[in-house]
Amino acid sequence: MPFRLSQRSLKALVGVHPDLVRVVKTAIKITAVDFVVIEGLRTPARQAQLVKAGASRTLNSRHLTGHAVDLAVWLGTVRWEFPLYQALWDAMQAAGRTEGVPVQWGGLWRSRDGPHFQLPWASYPSAATDASSAAIASSNSARAAKS
Repeated sequence: MPFRLSQRSLKALVGVHPDLVRVVKTAIKITAVDFVVIEGLRTPARQAQLVKAGASRTLNSRHLTGHAVDLAVWLGTVRWEFPLYQALWDAMQAAGRTEGVPVQWGGLWRSRDGPHFQLPWASYPSAATDASSAAIASSNSARAAKS
């Protein structure tokens, strides 16, 4: 039986570039390991918080424009063992080929980031998509209304 994305994962995809959303939705159908979407679109404040905490190394993340997602392997609980993320990369890579969308994996970087998947800068150079800009504006408005 194929896996499916939870409501929480679908919510985390709001504001993510539609091409990357398609890849994630295809990957969940073909993956050998279940996964959850931890985070997609981030605000600049959230990104700064992650850099300060040492969980990210850049203020210029693809998450800021909806061009990246962090996925976690789910085996009844979130698992962080790196070899599990190779299986996730296999699914994301195959899904990218199926959808005609190039995908990069942070697990191939010098400072490995197994949960991170993004659309390449060269293929997706725009600063922001309409969806991600609208999501940031909506999120900021909601926060301001609560204050």
